[in-house]
Amino acid sequence: MITESQIDAHVAAMFRDIEFTREPAGLYDPLRYMIEIGGKHLRPRLCLTTYSFFDDSFGDEILSPAAALEVFHSFTLMHDDIMDRSPLRRGMPTVWKKWNESTAILSGDVMLIDAFQRIAKAPAKVLQKVMDLFFRTTVEVCEGQQYDMDFENQEVVSMTDYNKMIGLKTAVLIACAAKTGALIGGASDKICDALYNYGYELGMAFQVADDYLDAFGDEKVFGKPIGGDIVNSKKSWLTVRALEKSADMKGFLDAFALPAETDVQKAAKIATVKQLYITLGVDRDAKDEVLHFTARAMDAVSGSGLNAGQLETLQNFADKLVGRAR
Repeated sequence: MITESQIDAHVAAMFRDIEFTREPAGLYDPLRYMIEIGGKHLRPRLCLTTYSFFDDSFGDEILSPAAALEVFHSFTLMHDDIMDRSPLRRGMPTVWKKWNESTAILSGDVMLIDAFQRIAKAPAKVLQKVMDLFFRTTVEVCEGQQYDMDFENQEVVSMTDYNKMIGLKTAVLIACAAKTGALIGGASDKICDALYNYGYELGMAFQVADDYLDAFGDEKVFGKPIGGDIVNSKKSWLTVRALEKSADMKGFLDAFALPAETDVQKAAKIATVKQLYITLGVDRDAKDEVLHFTARAMDAVSGSGLNAGQLETLQNFADKLVGRAR
């Protein structure tokens, strides 16, 4: 049986040894930079975890598709950072800030193509299923990003619409990772679908936790400035929930629209909005929602045919992923 430490070692090696064409440097250096600054690598790690339930060795037929998930995710981050005007990613300058927007766009495009090349190395017997899932997921992620941008022009967003957006932008790729590992491992359709649903609900928990940590996390741990969503007046789960609960919607919207041009203004805006979140109990609500989605993730695999040890592994994976927001 493959252990968690073995999975961690394979993931570390996967991104330590990953190579991109050397020339032209202006195109490929940003790709290597994105890989080098690292991250949780939760998608390939989840992919290898579900695969390990059905096979006891790793070969290129699973390592390449697992890497594809992270390469695709990195592509979305490169482009998202431009759209969000984010200066930092994982505590380091974003590609568009370190180079320029045009470079980030073009290098991101190459990263997307590289992801498709890697996913195509899935075994022939499941290649069509893996590719169909990946193609569908990549489109859904783009749909989620469009909804996210649309929300910038809406004063109020419903929780139903917000959950739909994060389901597409974040949860479907984590769901894809869980199912891809099971598909390549040879799991039954029932288990593959259950693991997809597990990944989706876990992805929802992860995004709510991420929204919470953007306001209440530790910058050194979170990897980017705390309060970025507030500074940029970007709607998060906390914003949507606050507007649901606030008896003074105009007052909250006025605070959310405060200027944030200088460091002093940014600090004042963050402090004001965070205090409103605390007064409304939105910080506690977010933590409860993380627990809610995590429980739904485990419910999705209950009775699926996975054994007790496999279910415990999935519970531990979920706990480690969202533990900082509990």
